[in-house]
Amino acid sequence: MGAVCVYSASMRIDPSEISARKIYRLMTFAIAPRPIAWVGTVSEAGITNLAPFSFFNGVCASPPTVIFSCSVRRDGSVKDTLRNLQAVPEFTISTVSFAQGDKMNLSATELPYGDSEFATYQIAAQPSERIRPPRVQQAKLAFECTLQQLIPVGEGPLSATLVLGRIVLVHIDDSVIDPAGDPIAENLDLIGRMGGDGYCRTREHFTLTRPKEK
Repeated sequence: MGAVCVYSASMRIDPSEISARKIYRLMTFAIAPRPIAWVGTVSEAGITNLAPFSFFNGVCASPPTVIFSCSVRRDGSVKDTLRNLQAVPEFTISTVSFAQGDKMNLSATELPYGDSEFATYQIAAQPSERIRPPRVQQAKLAFECTLQQLIPVGEGPLSATLVLGRIVLVHIDDSVIDPAGDPIAENLDLIGRMGGDGYCRTREHFTLTRPKEK
């Protein structure tokens, strides 16, 4: 008797036939968990800003480069982070541990331009060594970055600008480093973004040994 093929019903979605908001929601549920870049910038006047971005990742190690996506607000206005980067092309990325989740969530609130999330939500700032924006003092790991490139993608609400930055200095708390010098996942205790208001904690993980090249 031959094998029986079973096909399950599936939904097909054409992004051109639904709103940007609906496809955004679908993407944020499907692309998960997402690491969180807690991005620190400063305005031309030197006022600090701190905001979380979950469309974030590394690009390459030579040169050490990171990327995050800064979307346009629903009303079509530019976020403070991008406005600051256009004036002062430097930024920090602080990691977000489970203990910092509430503060990170508060910093996602849209404040009037010129109001600092560091001051408003009493998030301690640590001065950087090579750039002007500070990092989150309590972050177990943080990058100091210089802006390499801004790449606009699309137009209007929920379009975005890709921000490419070069890492010029890394700060790692001694408590999260193993004898080999690698960060310890359990000690970092990072959180990841899921869809909607959902988050996950990255302490639960497993290992798969990479196959050897033939």
